[in-house]
Amino acid sequence: MREHRVGTQEEFEAARDELLAQEKELTRRSDELARKRRDLPWVRVEKDYRFETEGGTRSLADLFAGRSQLLVYHFMFGPPYEAGCPVCSSIADTLDPNAVHIKARDVTLVCSSRAPVDKLLAYRERMGWSFDWVCAGGSDFHRDLGFQYTEEELKPFLQGEVPATVSQMAEACGTDVLGYVTEGPGLSCYALSDGAVYRTYATTARGLEPAMAYYGLLDRTPLGRHEEGEETHWLRRHDEYEKT
Repeated sequence: MREHRVGTQEEFEAARDELLAQEKELTRRSDELARKRRDLPWVRVEKDYRFETEGGTRSLADLFAGRSQLLVYHFMFGPPYEAGCPVCSSIADTLDPNAVHIKARDVTLVCSSRAPVDKLLAYRERMGWSFDWVCAGGSDFHRDLGFQYTEEELKPFLQGEVPATVSQMAEACGTDVLGYVTEGPGLSCYALSDGAVYRTYATTARGLEPAMAYYGLLDRTPLGRHEEGEETHWLRRHDEYEKT
C-alpha cells in the first residue's frame, strides 16, 4: 500500500463534505444526461436483420420477446475466437443477474456476437450465465452499428505498434490480433412500436462503464482501479482468477 496523507477526523469531515457536494452535482448532471438520452430522436430500423438462436432463426423484432424495449450487448466473440473476450465476459457477469430486474421494467436483454451459436452457448454454459445469446454472423448488424471492422479499416492500427494489452487479449481469446480487433464491444437500444423497430441509443468504449459495476466500487477504494502500467490487463474471466 502506498503512503498517503494522514489527517484528523475534522480534516477528513471537511474534505468529505466538499467532495459530497461535488458528488451530488455529478448525480444531478447524470440525471439530466439520462433525460437527454431518452429524448434522442428514434431511427427506424429498415434492414431485416436475422439472428441464429438456440430456438432457431429470429428477426430483430422477435428478440423483444413480448416487451416494448430491447437492450443488446455486442459481445466480442468473433468467428475465429475460441473463447469470449475477458472484458466482455466481466460485463456479462454484471448483466446476467440483472436481466430479471430489467425484464420487470419492460426491457429484454440479449447478447449478440458473430461466432456460431453453438460456440456461444458452450461458452455461456462454462461461465454459468443464463441470458439469451444470439449469433448475428450472417448479417451486417454489428457492422452497421460500428462494432465490426474490416482489415482495410484496421490497417493504420495494425501497421503501428500494437499495444501489448491487445496482443494479450487476442491470445486470451485464442485468435490473432486481426481476428480480435475485427470485433468491437457496444450497447445498442431499441423500441418496438406498432410493429416497427426503432434504434434509440448506442454506445461503446467508456460509455459501457455503467455495465461494469466493479469499476464503480473500485473507484471508491484507496487505490482505485490501479490500472497503471502492466496492471492495465488485470481483468480475467471469473473462473480464471487465483482462488484467495
